[in-house]
Amino acid sequence: MLKNILILLTGVLTLSCSNPYKNAQNSPEDYQIIPKPNSVEMAEGRFLLDTETTITAPENLTSEGAFLADYLSKASGKMIAFNANKQGTIKLNLDSTLPTNESYKIEITYDEIIISGKTSKAVFYGIQTIRQLVSTNFSDEHTLPAAVIQDAPRFAYRGMHLDVSRHYFSTDFVKRYIDLLAMHKMNTFHWHLTEDQGWRIEIKQYPKLTEIGAWRNGTIVGHYPGTENDNKKHGGFYTQEEVKEIVAYAAERHITVIPEIELPGHSSAAIAAYPFLSCFPNEPTVIKNGMISETSKEAQANGQIKLVQESWGVYNDVYCAGKEETFTFVENVLEEVMALFPSTYIHIGGDECPKGNWKKCPNCQKRKADEGIADEHELQSYFITRVEKFVNSKGKNIIGWDEILEGGLAPNATVMSWRGNAGGIAASRANHNVIMSPNSHCYFDHYQSDNRDAEPLAIGGFLPLEKVYAFDPIPEELEAEKHQYILGGQANLWTEYIPTESQAEYMLLPRMTALSEVLWTTKEHKDWNDFKIRLNDFRSVYDELGVNYGKHLFEKETEE
Repeated sequence: MLKNILILLTGVLTLSCSNPYKNAQNSPEDYQIIPKPNSVEMAEGRFLLDTETTITAPENLTSEGAFLADYLSKASGKMIAFNANKQGTIKLNLDSTLPTNESYKIEITYDEIIISGKTSKAVFYGIQTIRQLVSTNFSDEHTLPAAVIQDAPRFAYRGMHLDVSRHYFSTDFVKRYIDLLAMHKMNTFHWHLTEDQGWRIEIKQYPKLTEIGAWRNGTIVGHYPGTENDNKKHGGFYTQEEVKEIVAYAAERHITVIPEIELPGHSSAAIAAYPFLSCFPNEPTVIKNGMISETSKEAQANGQIKLVQESWGVYNDVYCAGKEETFTFVENVLEEVMALFPSTYIHIGGDECPKGNWKKCPNCQKRKADEGIADEHELQSYFITRVEKFVNSKGKNIIGWDEILEGGLAPNATVMSWRGNAGGIAASRANHNVIMSPNSHCYFDHYQSDNRDAEPLAIGGFLPLEKVYAFDPIPEELEAEKHQYILGGQANLWTEYIPTESQAEYMLLPRMTALSEVLWTTKEHKDWNDFKIRLNDFRSVYDELGVNYGKHLFEKETEE
């Protein structure tokens, strides 16, 4: 017996001595994670990814296990197997004792990794942290530093917006965009699908929305109002099957897709398809400053009165609030949209709606009189509230830009505050949920550098990376008892001046990386100088994905 014990101990000692990773020393530079976790406890040892590595998970985490196996196999160049409900060196599991639905815990030693989460979503976030550790610790040996990481997000709503109406982007790019959100632990994709310049979603009851509304005959060149019209047809749309595919793709990455169907303004494309939606169906569409395409000139000469807009800006031709046909159309459209998107929220826009046509429209004035409405601001409130009641009847809620506060806020609406913080403060003080998205800190269509000559054409403004990082969704002047109504924040990528997918990536990154830390990491753990150091390592993730990104900070650091 004694002999057998000695042989066993000798074998164990030999095994431990033969593993060079068990007592490997690590340093803080080995844990360059964005967004920064709440707690990282360094330890000795490194876990080796090799052909003996296997991943195991219960059946309710098979999607996450397969995702991790696929990523690690591609990153390491080795086949990393996923075996559900079997033994493995990387274990995924659910842990109901963790504090929130998005809390995760990672335990890395030299011989195993355990990723625990309160929900499958939380486990997925843990996987994103592992993914970063692999990318930023890249070497021929593919090892991960031992640690215990405990983490959870500061805000429940962590969003990014993409405008596909000013410029159409392929389904492959939309999926790529969603992948970038997932990598940053964002959980909401706000998909801006309709505008003056293009309608991008198939509505079976109204086929002209995509036959006519999805295409414009030309686009202005240069900054608004433009120097000329390029006379190039532009457009495209997503079929309902493509929408379902994208929604499912996002769901696999624990991202909720919120569609935006603009109303009552920004509706020229829909009106071009169905002129009866206008207060004045027989009035021709005006392209500002005469920057109209030759094709559109010919179309109007031949009797096509309404056009999809070819210029940027805000237009008076909006949905008529006085016609019942308008609300029938809106409800029918939203019914098809809501069937495609499981999201609790539907974004209905509500911003920048001129009231000039309503003031002149007999139908709108009759509506005001019949409903006892004092002015056109209250008429917009009537419009939004009526749409909200319909959406609520289908078990969903609306989000609107902060203009929906004008004339009185719809009872259950969530406000997305873009004109600074004022709208968000007012809505939260009225006990409404708020998503902060001020143009001062969250409009990624603004220039990244003050040297505009060195940058691609942008709408204007100046939003450097450091200013994004300085954003706090909770305004200093907001009373503590109202903080609960601030759900989180979102940045917006409007695409008037972003015609290509490569330029969209350039405007997005690394500013979204900074935003991800703003929305995830607690205030006391945020540090700009520390973030810059981690971001320098995070570049390897961008390079691994082959994305186009702004290099302003890295170039500045090199110069200094």
